[in-house]
Amino acid sequence: MPFSTEPEFRHGESPAQGATTAVLYCNLGTPEAPTAPALRRYLAEFLSDQRVVEIPRPIWWLILHGIILRVRPKKSAAKYASIWTPEGSPLKVWTDKQSQLLGQALQARGHRVVTRYAMRYGSPSVASQLNALKEMGITRVLIVPAYPQYSATTTASVFDAVYTWAAKVRRLPELRFMNHYHDDAGYIAALAARVRAHWATHGQPEQLVRSFHGVPQRTLELGDPYHCECYKTARLLAEALGLAKDRYKVTFQSRFGKAKWLQPYTEPTLVAMAQAGVKRVDVMCPGFTGDCLETLEEINDEAREAFMHAGGETFHYIACLNDSPEWAQALASICEPHLSGWPTQAEPDAAALAQSRATALAVGATR
Repeated sequence: MPFSTEPEFRHGESPAQGATTAVLYCNLGTPEAPTAPALRRYLAEFLSDQRVVEIPRPIWWLILHGIILRVRPKKSAAKYASIWTPEGSPLKVWTDKQSQLLGQALQARGHRVVTRYAMRYGSPSVASQLNALKEMGITRVLIVPAYPQYSATTTASVFDAVYTWAAKVRRLPELRFMNHYHDDAGYIAALAARVRAHWATHGQPEQLVRSFHGVPQRTLELGDPYHCECYKTARLLAEALGLAKDRYKVTFQSRFGKAKWLQPYTEPTLVAMAQAGVKRVDVMCPGFTGDCLETLEEINDEAREAFMHAGGETFHYIACLNDSPEWAQALASICEPHLSGWPTQAEPDAAALAQSRATALAVGATR
């Protein structure tokens, strides 16, 4: 079976080191560069996914290629350029870092597993990383989406990518899938720790706004649990922080197109709050485990400007979990039950095993 040239091995890392189990941590994706050509390639892949856009294919193809891919790449490239780092896209940097921290946390708990990250759209692709793991001798893979709240537009799309790869592979590894962890105690505690640390330095706001990525209202009507899971995350976080119901709001951002999306919308809500006399808000994005375009540019830049322009005085953005130690430990705890029953210890080294037996025999002979 041919293998992709995409797989990414970290510098100085030796292959699997005897491990036969892996965790593949999957995020949405990002363009390779903050340029119009890179955005055009990325958006073409992203917006062609039928999980993301459920408009009939012939109609959507005309809209996507006739309008969106002609106009949007240049505008999006400018936004990406405003948040790009020397290491590259923030989302890719944090996803890679989180996969490394997850591996370290699992290793500290006695698990010997390989951890990799993949992007649903862009590079490294899900298929390329699964190929790399298979080439390393991995026989069991746990698929972990970086999305705490389940949605067909995100979580199920990752699973689709795995199924598509699997359909072309003769000898498959064992596969397990994690659906969600929106109400996991460790995840909620990590979010709360992030907020408390911010408040310890800056004090508390009049309102804490939790902004989740939006999806079309139609997805809720068709049975997608995303809306309910976002609200449960928000409620559990408020309880952990001891916040009364009148001290926080739940909103949805990143609306695209003219269809009705989950409401209330983030930016109009912030504008209304400022116009009503709210002077300080803190905004966080619990559905994003790592900072990215939607948090750094859309919230910390555009939403901030809208709130201040409408009469607000102080706007604080609370960073995502990123490389939070609490999050690394929580993610390891979330993964452990899904690894149950799989061997997460490497097979004993043959030479070391022979030496151990020889030592045991020698000790027995002296007794």
